Amino acid sequence: MPLKLSIIIPTYNEEAVIGELVGYLRSHTSAVTEVIVADGGSTDITQRIATAAGARVLGCERKGRATQMNAGARIAAGDILYFLHADTFPPPDFEEQLTRAVMQGYGSGCYRLKFDFQHWFLRLNAWFTRFDVDAVRFGDQSLFVRRDVFEKAGGFNEQLLLLEDQEIVERVRRCAPFVVLPAKVITSARKYRQLGVYRLQCSYFLIYTLYRLGLSQERLVKVCKRLLRL
Repeated sequence: MPLKLSIIIPTYNEEAVIGELVGYLRSHTSAVTEVIVADGGSTDITQRIATAAGARVLGCERKGRATQMNAGARIAAGDILYFLHADTFPPPDFEEQLTRAVMQGYGSGCYRLKFDFQHWFLRLNAWFTRFDVDAVRFGDQSLFVRRDVFEKAGGFNEQLLLLEDQEIVERVRRCAPFVVLPAKVITSARKYRQLGVYRLQCSYFLIYTLYRLGLSQERLVKVCKRLLRL
């Protein structure tokens, strides 16, 4: 029996991008593939647009990327769970690529990264994503996980307010082989354009370093807000 894929997209006020992404996913996947939008209480029309584009929309009781992605995983019927950001587009044949990777024995993995904005510093950062090193794993790279591996690893850590995408990689790779696929996802650089390329990327690096040094999530959030003036 063919493996079934469930795509899970956490959202909050993503009306500007969610329709295009869901439409793209529906046009590049089989009829049995699920597209689940796990929404954290958007105050715009994200849910309405996602539904019209062909997604199954799940209204989550609590906002938070880890919480929303776990909620999406609980209602998903797929053998493979694919977690994707609302502004990130995988290669057209991604369904075939993910299925093939699982059939080859990989329990989880991600893609390399490419930004939709030409800037040498972003190209350099994206170049590093080809390496299988947790320090250069970004949530924008998307993450596929075999359902049994996801459940064995315990899902996303809902206590984390930041870096939940990177933290889970450390756990799923202990359960089964992890792979960085050679193709690239294309992700939006809208936050870099808004806040500045160097400022945002250096802020991410600092936050990750402080996280590895053991700084609490609450303090990390305060540092993040101060750096980005949120």
